[in-house]
Amino acid sequence: MSLMVCVCLIMLVLGLAWVASNSSPYFCALALVFTAGVACGLLAVLGGSFFSLILFLMYVGGMLVVFGYSAALAADPFPEFLGSFYVMGLMVFFIFLAVLIASVVWKLSSSLSFLLMESFSFNTTQNDTSGVSLMYLYGGAMLVSAGGVLLLGLFVVLLVTRGLNDAVLRLA
Repeated sequence: MSLMVCVCLIMLVLGLAWVASNSSPYFCALALVFTAGVACGLLAVLGGSFFSLILFLMYVGGMLVVFGYSAALAADPFPEFLGSFYVMGLMVFFIFLAVLIASVVWKLSSSLSFLLMESFSFNTTQNDTSGVSLMYLYGGAMLVSAGGVLLLGLFVVLLVTRGLNDAVLRLA
């Protein structure tokens, strides 16, 4: 389990460096989905499986609207990806910065007791399922309608940014 936590944390740092170094909205949205998936996977490994699923669905719904808006406004014919020297240099810089900050925090911490916090997660019941499932028990229709409102918001953003003549969604 500690191996999975360490792998998820390393992938989370790599994903955050990928988000910070990309200038293209297409690949930045892909990096955001990857980072959100890794963060929710980390929550699931630590015991919050239902909470991580709901959080991932909210992340993806919100990022879908943001991606539609940013892709419609900044249509780039040649987006830069990790093969570009500029993007790769920024990513290496951000990873170096994260390693530097982690090493400073490691040296300044007087005790390493935070490494032993994982022993509290070996329980037999899931704490998040009992409270969150009761919250969504009678609100299932509201959850589905909220997803529909997010989809409608995506369509409105696409129509507003391009106009009716050059819209991504053709009305006639």
